[in-house]
This record gives sequence, structure tokens and C-alpha cells, in this order.
Amino acid sequence: MLTEQNSSPPRIILASSSAYRKELLSRLQLPFTVAVPDIDESPLPAETPSATALRLAREKAAAVAASHPGCLVIGSDQVATLDGEQIGKPGSHAAALAQLQKMRGREVVFHTALCLWDGRNSHAYIEDIQTVVKFRDLPDDELDAYLRIEQPYDCAGSAKNEALGIAILERIDSSDPTALTGLPLIALTGMLRAAGVSFFNT
Repeated sequence: MLTEQNSSPPRIILASSSAYRKELLSRLQLPFTVAVPDIDESPLPAETPSATALRLAREKAAAVAASHPGCLVIGSDQVATLDGEQIGKPGSHAAALAQLQKMRGREVVFHTALCLWDGRNSHAYIEDIQTVVKFRDLPDDELDAYLRIEQPYDCAGSAKNEALGIAILERIDSSDPTALTGLPLIALTGMLRAAGVSFFNT
């Protein structure tokens, strides 16, 4: 096992431009840097939501790893689905309101894929963590007011569960509580341990 006592730990790189993922990773109190991958994030024809998320998480990690040899690179991607149909980032108020109107009173499945690319041996640890979210059945005026306050137009599902968006949710079911925000830390710490990273030097 790799520890600071017997070998220098590899650099950790977060392959993401997301401020949410950066904040989550900082909770682990490990030194890391950020590099933004340049990949096409469009889903492929007939690709399942889980397959899209897993592929993109791997491609993000691999793209950054290619220019940072020997590092541990973290890639993640999230796809929200309603009745099996992918729900993207709304990008505007009107699109976000339409999303929330469609999802109110219903369950949405969020696929949060995680990939840890070990640049020392090109091994990829990869997993899809699923979160089921039940949205409250709220009237249009409340949904509109929420969007104007928080403006979550860069979030798939048009709600920030870590902020005021929690008020429009009825239930969250997941094995990994930070998966919905974008970076499943329980899964990630397991992957990092498997790659030889020590969290507690005693």
C-alpha cells in the first residue's frame, strides 16, 4: 500500500470545471489541483443514461490523465432522467421552469458516474451511483419564485439540493449523500484507498 512513509503519494487532479465538485473534494483535506477536460459531452444515439454518465466520467479523467502522467485523476458526470429520458442543464429560466413543471410530484433518477484514473498503471476505477429524488408537487408561482431566487440554470434538474432547492424536494434516496451534488465522496474515498491513498497518517 502506498503511504507517505514508504513512497511519495501521486498528485491528485480533479478533471472538472465545477465549483460544486471542487468544494466537495476539498472536504477530504487532500491536496489537489484542477484541470478542465476538453471533450464532447453529447450523448450517443441509443445510449442509456447510465452508459452516458459512465462514458463521460471516464473520458474526462482519461483526457486530463493524458497530459498529466503518473497522477490520480478524478472524473465525474451526472445525468438526470425522468421515465428513462435524459434531462439536461436548462440554461435559461424558461427551460428550468418547464423542467420543474414536468418533474413536480414525480421521481427523477440521477446517475452520478465517478472515475478515478490511476496514471501509474492506466487502471480506471469506475462506478455509477444512482440517486432517486422525489420532487414536491408545487404550483407554478412557487417554482417560478424559487428559480428567480437561486437561478440554478447550470444544474441538471433545475434545483440545488445543497441550497434552497432542498425546499422543493420531498425525498432523496441514495447510498452516497454527496452524489446528488455531483461528487460521490463515499465511492471516491473507497477508490482512493484502493489506489493507495492514506487519509489518516498515524
